[in-house]
Amino acid sequence: MDVSLIIRQRLKELGLEQRDLAAAAQVTESYISQLLSRKKAPPAAERTDLYERMDSFLEFPRGHLSSMAQAQRHEELKRKLAEPPSPLFREVRELIIRRCNPERRTQVREIFEKQAFGELERLVTQTLLDVAKRVTHEELNNEKRLRGVGKLRHQSYEEARAMSLEFLATDLFNISVEHSSAFLGPLIDTWDIDLQTFAMEILLNKRRASSRIVRFQFVETGALSATEEEHGFKEFLRNPGMSADVSGEEIAFLKSLRFHRVEPTALYYYRELQSLRDPLHFPARPRDAKAPHRSTANLFSENRKPSRKSASRS
Repeated sequence: MDVSLIIRQRLKELGLEQRDLAAAAQVTESYISQLLSRKKAPPAAERTDLYERMDSFLEFPRGHLSSMAQAQRHEELKRKLAEPPSPLFREVRELIIRRCNPERRTQVREIFEKQAFGELERLVTQTLLDVAKRVTHEELNNEKRLRGVGKLRHQSYEEARAMSLEFLATDLFNISVEHSSAFLGPLIDTWDIDLQTFAMEILLNKRRASSRIVRFQFVETGALSATEEEHGFKEFLRNPGMSADVSGEEIAFLKSLRFHRVEPTALYYYRELQSLRDPLHFPARPRDAKAPHRSTANLFSENRKPSRKSASRS
């Protein structure tokens, strides 16, 4: 599955140039060039309107490119996760630690530095990344806000849009120094974590985020006690090759599944995750239609009251 090759072939068939596609997608020609030359990975389909614009311009059926991009991303992620995780860039780790509550900072640093990219550091980084991507996705869908962000960075609208798409396409193991300084730094004021329950509270930049405080609680609140939690689900979370890029919302959904007289394996949860992400299973719907019943509740707390939503990390 090669999205770049499919797009290049289609451009040739239609007698079009990369600059034509860039104009239709409202990004820079440089971004399209790097995407088609495989210097950039295809962005996640659920976080961008790029594929919808390209499908229309290239006369593909709706959802054609996004479904192929999703499959390609999954295969590439599995290959990357087959190797031991590499540590974050030093500048990225330092930025994350600097944003930590000063009362917890020394303890967090000691834990982070015990391993190249240990479980706590992955948990914190993934959560901060999810929150920053949420805000970035909101800005991407608001031209006025995105133009304002571009102005602060001395970028054109197309340049700001291309940079946002690049950030939305990155994953836990590939956060660049540029992306951390352009997105994590400006969006996240401070964060804190309870090292007993792993509950996190994130304070966002009030000028950029619609909600100032975001809370996550990684504790058991369902009908099952911690000792009765599905063994396969815990194995799935422990296996970075299966769960490294799983979001809090996806964890909440997988955790909510209940079984009688059978014990699902870690592989079952991994396949369920892929099924949940497959756009072919959730076709585009009118804006006024109801959300699919398989969706989980929004994990983001929109005020200062304690969040009642929760997810589990073992």
